Amino acid sequence: MPRNHLAIAGTSIDCADPVQLAHFYLALLGGELLWENSESVGIRTQSGLNIVAQKTANYIPPQWPSTSIVHFDLDAGGDLADSVAYAVECGAREATEQPDPRWRVLLDPAGHPFCITTEVYDG
Repeated sequence: MPRNHLAIAGTSIDCADPVQLAHFYLALLGGELLWENSESVGIRTQSGLNIVAQKTANYIPPQWPSTSIVHFDLDAGGDLADSVAYAVECGAREATEQPDPRWRVLLDPAGHPFCITTEVYDG
């Protein structure tokens, strides 16, 4: 009997302040609030990705670059500088180290890296 394939239900991101982090991604990516409480906040982005910001005791932000980290790659839609400026307006900050001029590495309010690029995967 064949096994069912699993589907991604969402991406959970550890943080100290789930309300702040979820609202940052909601402002940056658009979408809708699914729920909000002191321990976790769920959003669904306009592209259909569910993101759950979840409170973690004694949260320590990841270090960029350093340890292996899963991160978002976001499509700038052709205007990298404007997209980076918008992310900063939403609460991100640019990482000190920038390894490639085609990508900008930014850090969300909880310190997680994410990249903005015009180099979109064509599959």
